[in-house]
Amino acid sequence: MIRPGAPSTAADGGDRGDGGRGIDPACAHVVAALSGDLDAGFAAMYEAYRGAVFSTALRLCGRWAEAEDLAAEAFLRAYRALCGYGPERIADLRPRAWLLTILTNVWRNGLRTAARKPPPGPLEDAPDPPDPAEGVEDAAARHETGRELAGLLAELPAAQRAAVVLRHVTDLPVAEIAEVMGVPEGTVKSHVSRGLARLRRLHAEADMRGQADPRGRAARRGGPVDDDRERGGVR
Repeated sequence: MIRPGAPSTAADGGDRGDGGRGIDPACAHVVAALSGDLDAGFAAMYEAYRGAVFSTALRLCGRWAEAEDLAAEAFLRAYRALCGYGPERIADLRPRAWLLTILTNVWRNGLRTAARKPPPGPLEDAPDPPDPAEGVEDAAARHETGRELAGLLAELPAAQRAAVVLRHVTDLPVAEIAEVMGVPEGTVKSHVSRGLARLRRLHAEADMRGQADPRGRAARRGGPVDDDRERGGVR
């Protein structure tokens, strides 16, 4: 998971040389399954990519329920599209990039209509997916960090948010992000670099405001303001 307070490891916005990182190991298996039987292949595709699709959706929209809807819509559209694909098109498919392209397109279309909807509630339902082995205290800390990160990501322009999420949450290589976003690789690097720089500024500003007014920071995060807990430093 990205940490807004940590600087990028490369000045070009995260193109660190993948060295095998970001390669899609499920691609050949999924394409073979789709070629053999559409329904069984779709089930294999869902199992292989549901985590990446949901994690991307969660960080794009910032709310758990919306992420579930967004991911479900992306898979539904993918299935409908596959029903019209011939064998050659399926054989050439890059399923991860293809699914995430559908997802980001659905998300961007939703942004265009967001102004006609009532304003959403606080960004309080966007933790990272739970780890069954995680302790209660660690889970609580991760929930708080996830909620803060969702709020910071929501302040980025759409293209920067998508590039940062695809690079540092979904862990895609730059070339695949360029395919998903439909832009040159240099543009992806620029979006990632500027997005990370803005996240660091926003994180620093939030920390400064929180130091000046701890109660205000708790309210911005959507958490309760409890005088006893603030005095005791327990969150």
